[in-house]
Amino acid sequence: MRSLSFKRQYSKYELGSWSILFNRHRYLLTVLTLLIILCTVYLYFAISFGTKHSCAGLTGPQKHSCHMELVKSELRTTRRHF
Repeated sequence: MRSLSFKRQYSKYELGSWSILFNRHRYLLTVLTLLIILCTVYLYFAISFGTKHSCAGLTGPQKHSCHMELVKSELRTTRRHF
């Protein structure tokens, strides 16, 4: 008795065509495109409006001190939530 193979055999033309590949995966490509757009918008706003205090103009020990103060204030706010 022969076992039946449930795999569909694709011709070389079917596997090599970009339009067929696009049509088969249209939903996944659409969702991936939407995800990329949403991540880009999120990163734009996170970078633009993320920090209230900036240490950009400082150098050396002043910059290090500024960063340490930001970390301390962040730790204080997260401890209050618990």
